[in-house]
Amino acid sequence: MTTGPRWIRSSASSTTSGDDCVEVCLTPDGVLVRDSKHPVPALRLPHDQWAAFLSMITRSVLTTPSR
Repeated sequence: MTTGPRWIRSSASSTTSGDDCVEVCLTPDGVLVRDSKHPVPALRLPHDQWAAFLSMITRSVLTTPSR
């Protein structure tokens, strides 16, 4: 039996409806990132680029756009 990728939903991006989420999937080649409402296509990042992205977030290099 073949199983598909295991997607992990971000609890930080979920709303009361649970539909507005970012999901990630760790693979041997990198990380897949997708929008739960529009799951195709997924963004594919090599592990080093994913690590750099997470580093920027933790250092607050990326900012949230004003609404």
